Amino acid sequence: MGGLSRVPRLLLFGVVAVYLLLPLMAIVLYSFASSWTAHALPDGYTLSHWQAALTNARLHSALGRTFLLALAVLLVDSALVVPAVFWQRVRNPKIRVVVELAAAIPFVLPFIVIAFGILRLYGLVAPQALGTPWLLLLGQAAIAFPFLYWAVDGAMASIGVVELNEASQVLGANAWQTLWLVVIPQIGPGIATGGMLVFALSFGEFALAQILVGARFETVSLYSLDLLARANADFSTLAVLTVLTIVILFLVSVTVVVLNRGSADRVLPAARLTGRDLAGN
Repeated sequence: MGGLSRVPRLLLFGVVAVYLLLPLMAIVLYSFASSWTAHALPDGYTLSHWQAALTNARLHSALGRTFLLALAVLLVDSALVVPAVFWQRVRNPKIRVVVELAAAIPFVLPFIVIAFGILRLYGLVAPQALGTPWLLLLGQAAIAFPFLYWAVDGAMASIGVVELNEASQVLGANAWQTLWLVVIPQIGPGIATGGMLVFALSFGEFALAQILVGARFETVSLYSLDLLARANADFSTLAVLTVLTIVILFLVSVTVVVLNRGSADRVLPAARLTGRDLAGN
């Protein structure tokens, strides 16, 4: 009976795996296909598409810009969101409504509307910023921060951050020491989860990149559009670029998971902290 009960679960897992992996396998096969016409599999295989793509300076530049931009967005959001959520929970709960409303805006408004709003605003207050990567960085940080906010907020709620802050104050710690030495080590999984979503969103975001900077700062999404918009669309290079993007995001996710593994076991519980532990750091 136990074996029979596993059959529906295995069947469901198999259906989900095929649903998720089949499109990815098709893209991978297309990147190696010499031609693919009327058959279920390619007519032949070649490495020429990969050789051409891996020696393409424009592709390298697009990947490098996109990676650095996504990393910068992650750092900006982390530097702003983590202290803001901590302050909101331990010092000023009244601002929670305002922060949650701001976090809901990217889910309510299309990104293209947000992009034109940013253009309108900066055209009035800082026209020199128009068309620069810095404006794209701020715009992407604004639309991506909700993913980090909800993850960090949930992590802080789960560890009882208010009680931790009170215990740390009794032991002589200030707010910065409490955040850096007590709270952040314990919310590592929340930061990692939200951070991966922020990085992935920034890496593949198109609307803001197209409207705010265009070809002046070509990202992966803009390069992909150019490959499709050509008279003789370069689907092979696009397939290679898509595979590289998937691999990069997968490696980033795996790296974050590995580095974050066992973080809860390395945390020093707040009840064991002493004033000397906190003051010494």
